[in-house]
Amino acid sequence: MQLLTGKNLTQTFTCKTKTTDMQLSSFLQRFSEPETLKMAKLGRELREKGIDVIDLSLGEPDFDTPDHIKAAAVKAIHDNWSHYSPVPGFLDLREAVCIKLKRDNNLNYKPENIVTSTGAKQSLANVLLAVVDEGDEVLIPTPYWVTYSELVKIARGKVVEIHSSSASGFKITPQQLEAAITDKTKLFMFSSPCNPSGAVYSKEELEALTAVFSKHPGIFILSDEIYEYINFVGNHESIAQFETIRDRVIVVNGLSKGFAMTGWRLGYIAANVDIARACEKVQGQFTSGANSITQKAAVIALTTDLRPSMEMVKEFSRRRKRVLELVNEIPGIDCSEPDGAFYIFPDVSAYYGKTDGESVISNASEFCMYLLNKAHVSSVMGDAFGEPKCVRFSFANSMEKIEEGWKRIKEVLGKLR
Repeated sequence: MQLLTGKNLTQTFTCKTKTTDMQLSSFLQRFSEPETLKMAKLGRELREKGIDVIDLSLGEPDFDTPDHIKAAAVKAIHDNWSHYSPVPGFLDLREAVCIKLKRDNNLNYKPENIVTSTGAKQSLANVLLAVVDEGDEVLIPTPYWVTYSELVKIARGKVVEIHSSSASGFKITPQQLEAAITDKTKLFMFSSPCNPSGAVYSKEELEALTAVFSKHPGIFILSDEIYEYINFVGNHESIAQFETIRDRVIVVNGLSKGFAMTGWRLGYIAANVDIARACEKVQGQFTSGANSITQKAAVIALTTDLRPSMEMVKEFSRRRKRVLELVNEIPGIDCSEPDGAFYIFPDVSAYYGKTDGESVISNASEFCMYLLNKAHVSSVMGDAFGEPKCVRFSFANSMEKIEEGWKRIKEVLGKLR
């Protein structure tokens, strides 16, 4: 069997023809391909060779969209909601977002504060392009979702990482935040619950960060709350609840994680009117309005029965408990308990420098490739999330696959010396 390496995915941006070399835009050199998508590609390559790969790199729920939401989409098709929508979304959807924000978060927004997009990733991109100028500094606590840093680069901003650790619960302190702020700081962006660490900020912790932002009125705060419902420690808290900074907070959320609607592609922002209009302007030149059928289904998702979402969270909680038991059986993996999302993010650096006689593991990337090639289990290296000692494993898979995956991992790691 040919071993796969990250080099299999190296891309060149020169297109050769019979007569000339056509050079593609240097824009493509400004950012990297997401490591999450890269590992998915490598896993598919092995499956195409007939190899049984267990995917623990998944960033989506392994559940089907609830039936009442699917029924709403079918009704929208029959009702002929098949034409272009307004760029920020249909009014009834934006009203539904406002209802959800009041019901779940006690936040008061109006439809003019809401812009819906083709997924929360587009919502994030809209915000970055709307508020970040060339050279502006964007503060991002580590670990962070792989796309954050690359969107900053696309907007020609400068990424400033604020490092956290397992010992701090992968959360930063007000002192760290204050120390990172300069006269060039334009935006602070974070997620809670966090992908990949599962860290969840409490109301008290958010209030302490808010006290710092209150001293720096020129900084926007982007709060990515896409994993809001997948919370194992209590009610979700949004930093937008604090009036002193509310006008500078951009809440990003969507339907992918909490409603098992990843392929439907619907995200949204809630922000002050000026930011909302700026994001609408950006989006108007890219995709215009989100899918009309998805929008109509989203109204039902946001305003009706949440029991399917809560049942999904119960299952994730059961899997989390079992994954932590399995991981604790493997020496050399240091894993903290995630408070939200559906990942663990253990420190695997104890394996750096070890070998099975054929492969030597020097870093997280080689650790992940070792697991993929030898155990046929996919994961995502921590470098992509800003933490090179760690690796992200998902438990958004069946209990059967989780049990088998960690059995394989334990076996191949046991061969390293």
